[in-house]
Amino acid sequence: MKFSDFHLHPNLLEGLSSMGFDTPTPIQEQAIPVIMEGKDLIACAQTGTGKTAAYLLPILNGLTHAKSDYADTLIVVPTRELALQIERALEGFGYFTPVSSLAIYGGNDGSSFEREKKALVEGANIIIATPGRLLAHLNMGYVNFGKLKHFVLDEADRMLDMGFSDDIAKIIRYLPGHRQTLMFSATMPPKIRQLANRNMANPVHINIAVSKPAEGIRQEAYIVTDRQKNRLIREILSERNLQSVLIFASTKENVKNLERELKKLNISIQAIHSDLEQDVRRQVLLDFTNRKTQVLVATDILSRGIDIDGIDMVINYNVPRNPEDYIHRVGRTARAKSEGIAITFVNERDRESFNKIEHFLGTEIPKIKQKG
Repeated sequence: MKFSDFHLHPNLLEGLSSMGFDTPTPIQEQAIPVIMEGKDLIACAQTGTGKTAAYLLPILNGLTHAKSDYADTLIVVPTRELALQIERALEGFGYFTPVSSLAIYGGNDGSSFEREKKALVEGANIIIATPGRLLAHLNMGYVNFGKLKHFVLDEADRMLDMGFSDDIAKIIRYLPGHRQTLMFSATMPPKIRQLANRNMANPVHINIAVSKPAEGIRQEAYIVTDRQKNRLIREILSERNLQSVLIFASTKENVKNLERELKKLNISIQAIHSDLEQDVRRQVLLDFTNRKTQVLVATDILSRGIDIDGIDMVINYNVPRNPEDYIHRVGRTARAKSEGIAITFVNERDRESFNKIEHFLGTEIPKIKQKG
């Protein structure tokens, strides 16, 4: 199947062609026709399956055929990084279309807030927003979503994990009852089903099976105590000739401590966490992408917002909470048929969680026990 088989607007197909997109992924192949038919949708698909294009393309297609001067689509996401990632995708897919868009997220200065207000009042076609920042605008009373046609919740499971359930409920109260609601989630816990039951009308369900880590990934587990983790990371980075290493830690305190510890080595390292201003975070990611930074330490919450090829090694400083998160993280290495290494530190508390990951993968990951 080709994207042209969806009968998308020629200008949209031109944008896809310029980006080298020709064949849809499974989630795109299944979701695009459903969305174009105007049906509500619950799609369970992991990061990297092409879910962003799965909902952006049919929405852009409708707006290209019938240009509007109001907010047509609201996309709510858990993090700034994902908001910016979607905005970049929109710029590429919609390059030859008349569609306007804006990403709204916290941590900016007053001029950014005014620019966001102007776009909301004047009616940018597609709004991508984090919950807190959007509510700040909604509470001011000047936002009119009365003609909104599409409401998208992306990474819905992560938003609920982050405690945004009440914020989402408040946002929905500002939306028209007659709309198309699209929910994308990597996992489908009971809370997601409850949210869908309250806010969707006979949704179509699509479930794209979670793929296992690529064959090019060499997975290893180190059985450690918390006290051994920093020493072990220093040894790994000192002994192996690695150009690009991504380390995930569960808290920003761990991230900051690791950054301080690893700066003692003769390597270029930066950290990214929620305490940094957005412009700084963007530059940190850019430096890592451009290989100016050898090691990037990031919090778990940013794991889905980092979309970079060519990473030699991923280190899980803490065991991921579930198998899907593990696959998301280790999948950052060995992309495009390359090879990579994924290392996970497993302490006594995390043994059971790691066992569940192995059970899900259907394989036992080689383990190395640390002494001392």
